Amino acid sequence: MLGFALPQFGESACADLARFASSAEQLGADSLWVGDRLLAAVTPSVGYNGKDTIPERFRTCLDPFVALAVAAASTRTAMLGSSVFVAPWYPPVQLARQLTSIDVVSGGRLVPGFGIGWSPEEFQAAGAPFRGRGAQLDELLDALDALWTEDPVRHEGRRWSIPESWVGLKAVQRPRPPVYLGAFTPAGLKRVGERADGWLAAVQVPDAVNVDMLDWQRRFIDDAARAAGRDPSDIHTHVRINVAEGTSVDAVARAVATLSDNGFGDAFVDLMYVANDTDSHLEWAERLLVR
Repeated sequence: MLGFALPQFGESACADLARFASSAEQLGADSLWVGDRLLAAVTPSVGYNGKDTIPERFRTCLDPFVALAVAAASTRTAMLGSSVFVAPWYPPVQLARQLTSIDVVSGGRLVPGFGIGWSPEEFQAAGAPFRGRGAQLDELLDALDALWTEDPVRHEGRRWSIPESWVGLKAVQRPRPPVYLGAFTPAGLKRVGERADGWLAAVQVPDAVNVDMLDWQRRFIDDAARAAGRDPSDIHTHVRINVAEGTSVDAVARAVATLSDNGFGDAFVDLMYVANDTDSHLEWAERLLVR
């Protein structure tokens, strides 16, 4: 199964999102995905992906919930995923309402993925504490689980409190949408094994498709799952393929094939660095999907 990130960042944020979503599905895309950026600090205390800076494309970003809603209204079969929502930015009641609404209007196609983020400036702007992000993610997942599966709902946590209340809007997917977590550190991978329905892995083309590393991370998840009394086979994997500037279509196609040949058959491709408008995104998608 092959999907694509929606044209959401940089120049592509002005693209015809609805046309891309419907056309990509017609071409055979199995899934469509959003990312989550709030702003790009002028002088970041932490840069992106181990660097000192933040990519210029992150200065412009379509809201991910709006993008998923547009994609939901423009498609019929493609799964609609997030890789990832930065969980601690969002109060759980509002987040659950937005995600549940997307699942309802799409007929049960939501694949919500969460992470803990990395930019202190974004956390400051969101009014969220940067420290203790893992604990905040755990609490948010607890609250979402209650909001999706209980009625009335009640949650008492360290950061958020929900008084006993009726919340009647529930997701089409039962008992709730599958929760995916993006992770690559031991603590994050352990959390995937202990409580997630899926893992969002990541590679970069052309120079960082490391199947051995993916296998090691997956084994870590499986060990954590077994220790928690869970069946590792119940935890699905989607691999995000980040395409570096100047990469060829053939190189991406080889990466997709390599992943599939090694047990990572479900992937989606992020084209933000090689496509700047709807037509170029669709050209890439068509060339990859016909192979």
